[in-house]
Parts: sequence; structure tokens; C-alpha cells
Amino acid sequence: MDRIIGIDYGRARVGVAVSDPLCIFASPLETVPSAKIIEYLQKYAESERIVRFVVGYPVNLNGRPSEAAADVDKFLDKLQKAFPDTDISLEDERFTSVLAHRAMIDGGMKKSDRRDKNSVDKISAAIILQSYIDKKK
Repeated sequence: MDRIIGIDYGRARVGVAVSDPLCIFASPLETVPSAKIIEYLQKYAESERIVRFVVGYPVNLNGRPSEAAADVDKFLDKLQKAFPDTDISLEDERFTSVLAHRAMIDGGMKKSDRRDKNSVDKISAAIILQSYIDKKK
């Protein structure tokens, strides 16, 4: 089944989200150590057909790339080499961590669970992916 993968890339961890087969909604999937993300995605692609990657791109309030953009650019090169036939889209990731925290609060998640950065990363990836999906409707 066709899937779109959302990615919130960070130096230490990468949040991963996935679309449903009809590409209508995004769901948090996993948080993976940055060093193992390509391997993780390759293994995932063995069981699901990935038709696109949507990668959160860090920009400042003025719309220019932030300092973290250099790390994302390096990751994008690796992703393109590992998946040369899969489209990659960039999505503004401003405020996704704030929105992820708000979603966890609104969802009734305990404060101790909200401190888990793994949860924040994969929920941020889902927000990035859902933003992309909503724009394409």
C-alpha cells in the first residue's frame, strides 16, 4: 500500500510519521536515532511502498533557513541517495514542537509522559506530514 512518510529530523533523534493508505491523515510512527534512520526507512520500505517523504525544514521567523538547516540538508542528500526514485518534499517545521506539546496536553497525556522527547519528535513528524496532506487537498 502507498504511504507518505513524514520526518522531523534532529541531530540525535528523528521523528517518523506515516500516512494512511489513502493519504488522508498522518499518524505518529516511531522515533529513531539519527544514525539509524536510513536503515529504518529501508526496512520499512520492504513492507510498505513509500511514495513520498515529507521532511520538516527548519526556518527562522523571517523565512530563511535556520542553523539546523545544514544538518537537514546533509540528511536530505543521504535520503535522496538511499531512495533515488522517491519524491521528497520540504515542509516548514516552525512551531511543530509547540503544536506537539499542545496536542499531548489536549489529548490528556500526563506531564511526565510529555517530557519524553521521543513522543514530541514523532508527534511533530505527524504534524509536518498532516500539514503537507492538508495543503494537497
